[in-house]
Amino acid sequence: MSESISRRALVRNAAAFSIMSASTALGSQANSAITVGLIGGGGRGMYVSCKAAVKSRKHIFLEKAAGVDAAGCRRVLAAAKAADPIRRISMDFQQRYGKDYRKALEVVRSGELGKVKRLRTDAEQQVRAAWIGGQDCHNIDVVNWFMGKHPARVSGYGSQMQRKKGNIYDNLSLSFQFDDGTIFSYSANQFGNPGWNDISETFVCESGVVQTSRKGYQIHRPGKPVEEAFTKYDIAEDTVNQFIEGVRTGKIENAAIWGAESTMTAVMALQACTSGKEATWDQVYNS
Repeated sequence: MSESISRRALVRNAAAFSIMSASTALGSQANSAITVGLIGGGGRGMYVSCKAAVKSRKHIFLEKAAGVDAAGCRRVLAAAKAADPIRRISMDFQQRYGKDYRKALEVVRSGELGKVKRLRTDAEQQVRAAWIGGQDCHNIDVVNWFMGKHPARVSGYGSQMQRKKGNIYDNLSLSFQFDDGTIFSYSANQFGNPGWNDISETFVCESGVVQTSRKGYQIHRPGKPVEEAFTKYDIAEDTVNQFIEGVRTGKIENAAIWGAESTMTAVMALQACTSGKEATWDQVYNS
């Protein structure tokens, strides 16, 4: 089933896995109508949709997380590597597409503030979703993105303080280490409804600090006023808008690869919490 769809309608109706196509053979992509098909909304679709979309040679908008275990992440990676190289695959890690996040990334990668020496993320929010498939994997993806790689190992622990049913952690503390020794400290706590939350990332560099969140960014330079920007809209709009423009103009990306790596990082963290032992990337990836 397909129908014409606007950007705003896509945001409202997006579900687990969407595929989009545009006429690209004999006309201008910019003038082509875009239609949408949805697979993976539940049941069987949740585990057969990745491969189905790739085989159909369509542009793909993939919901996060890429899987719930290492095997699931590997399946997404394999499908991504076999995808049509002229089709766009985007993944709903929204910070990657947020305009203010991208500006902060430019500052960190420019070398203006020196090398990143320490990293910290905080996710304090109302209880709502499984941490691996909810907000927390967003923070992990931001760190992988800014650092340009994934951590090599992690240790940590978690527990249930608020949730009374099931086996989903509502608080956890993790210490990741990259292959160059850089430490990434991560804490997440989900609670009732105190009217406050803080979901942010902090990059402590040699000569300054960059703080990012969905609300904007702050750049702290010694002896200078704080540079800050406030994001006054939902960055989910940036995610969808850039996907649609990419489909129309032929700007290609294969986000399933880095999306699966960020999800695998979260899987590694979960294994460390549940086992009470340090987990390494190689160990989890090959499990």
